[in-house]
Amino acid sequence: MNPAVGGSHYSLMVLTERSVVRVMTPISVSSRNITKCSHFSHAGFTLLEIILVLAIIGLASVLIFPNVGNFESRTFDSQIRQAASLLNFAKRAAVVQGRSASIEIYAVPILQASGPKSPNAVGYWEFSYGTLRYRDNTDVETEVDEKIEISFHPEGGSSGGTIFFTFEDREARIQINPFSGKVEVEHEY
Repeated sequence: MNPAVGGSHYSLMVLTERSVVRVMTPISVSSRNITKCSHFSHAGFTLLEIILVLAIIGLASVLIFPNVGNFESRTFDSQIRQAASLLNFAKRAAVVQGRSASIEIYAVPILQASGPKSPNAVGYWEFSYGTLRYRDNTDVETEVDEKIEISFHPEGGSSGGTIFFTFEDREARIQINPFSGKVEVEHEY
């Protein structure tokens, strides 16, 4: 086989190149298929990712949404705590200052209330979105139309009584001991 004549050595080389092309073609085609498959496998979300996101959304809704419906009752509770805090403040002010101190509790908006404010008042509180009743120490219970005044004395005593707050189906009461001036809150649901 004479390479100069164009014998089989040249044709053998051509066959080798063709066989190389045949061998390389399936690899390059399969590498394209691999690229396409890997592209398609990452185009969407896996079931695990979807379940994880749904679990996170479920936990967030459990933490957030139950508190949204309970907003009015939390507001009612905070209003009652605020009234009790003001009553305790008046008691401390009377003892520390050595003179009577009082808190005015309004059943109507303060701007609509008529009459002068008490000179002993160290604070006031408004409960205009529910009903307000007051039971004095003689067990006479009246519905408050405008305001009530609870007085505390320097020796620790008070005018005493029980204040009932009602809002929708909830009721709370603040009981003031006439001898010690102790303020106690009770909730009824």
